[in-house]
Amino acid sequence: MPMRKREGGLMVVKKKRSDAVEVLAAGGVLARARPSLGEILIIKRNGFWDLPKGKVEKGETFEECAIRYVEEETGMKNPEIESFLCKTYHEFTREDTLYGKTTYWYSMRSIEPENLVPQVNEGITDIIWVENQKARDMVYFRNLKEVMDKYLDQQNKKKA
Repeated sequence: MPMRKREGGLMVVKKKRSDAVEVLAAGGVLARARPSLGEILIIKRNGFWDLPKGKVEKGETFEECAIRYVEEETGMKNPEIESFLCKTYHEFTREDTLYGKTTYWYSMRSIEPENLVPQVNEGITDIIWVENQKARDMVYFRNLKEVMDKYLDQQNKKKA
């Protein structure tokens, strides 16, 4: 049995379980088109600050999925992928079924004027632009903090 520890509401898994149903997803760390602002878009989903993400559909690439979910969950049209950031893995149980979810994360930029609309039917109640480090501190789940760390490292390397 894998070693598990609950951190930030998320089950942290040291080793993947073979009996977990595989789920593939993609999402984005969306920055404003004006990089000098240094702001990230975060969403409040089911009471927790989160990043836009969702399940990959059949025939869809990870990049297409990330763009689709940012658009659907935030109302932001035509976000542009800058680069791949990382992938995360976590397990969760729903209706007595264990799922293992791998999410592919991308650094993205908004390229059109903002018309932010939370996708309420997905539990999203708020969307805000937040300074980069504050966004990292606000996201609830530990794996999202790791995604934000990768994003911040990437941005610092660009500046150097």
